[in-house]
Amino acid sequence: MEHNVIIAGFGGQGVMLIGELLAHAGMDEGKEVTWLPSYGPEQRGGTANCAVVIADEPIASPLLPEPQAAIIFNRQSFDKFEPLIEKGGVLIIDSTLIDRKSSRTDIDVVYIPASDIALQLGSSKFTNMVLLGAYMGKCNPIRLESIHDALPIFLTGKKSEMIEVNKRALKAGVDFVQHKRAAV
Repeated sequence: MEHNVIIAGFGGQGVMLIGELLAHAGMDEGKEVTWLPSYGPEQRGGTANCAVVIADEPIASPLLPEPQAAIIFNRQSFDKFEPLIEKGGVLIIDSTLIDRKSSRTDIDVVYIPASDIALQLGSSKFTNMVLLGAYMGKCNPIRLESIHDALPIFLTGKKSEMIEVNKRALKAGVDFVQHKRAAV
């Protein structure tokens, strides 16, 4: 089984962090993984995306011309990656910041007000974890506990104080998707 995802937004939104978390957690589960970052000309405020592949067998290429899924933080990334998702794939977008609906009828689209949910948890800095939680709840590429176990590796020093609220943000994303799925 192979899961792959593009994660895209502006630099500083935590795009790379959640990609690294996915890759590291997959590796801890004994999976084959790749993480391929791509930055725009500016790091903070410029465009940033990464491709993550998690598989049971060796991965031929980290490039994703037609990703199975995309986690999208902003309109610019929505416009770029929405057309590329493979038929039957999943698009997860922060509906707080993206004012447009998908025109695709051949993919599953999750509109989650991730920035609003993050603010309810105390800060927009948790938007990335809400979106990652939605992806985990929808696609289930690895165990959520593996993401929890990877958090202390990436959130060190002063940031370690935010591990528990990041876990709550992940759970909020999972709960949103599972509630929506149950309501349908």
